[in-house]
Amino acid sequence: MKPPPPVEPICVKVKDAARMIGVGRTKLYELIASGEIEAIKLGKSTRIMTVSLHDLVMRQREPE
Repeated sequence: MKPPPPVEPICVKVKDAARMIGVGRTKLYELIASGEIEAIKLGKSTRIMTVSLHDLVMRQREPE
């Protein structure tokens, strides 16, 4: 019997999101403040939507 495929998380912690796109926490918070990345609050914790990380990278790849 095969194990189920791994599930990509919908949101991740700030430090994990920064590591995923190769920036520091300060830069990540700047991207959140500018609206480039979507963040949500779960209680006192801030979580970053992984889809917004993918969208950011795709926007940066597009020629201007």
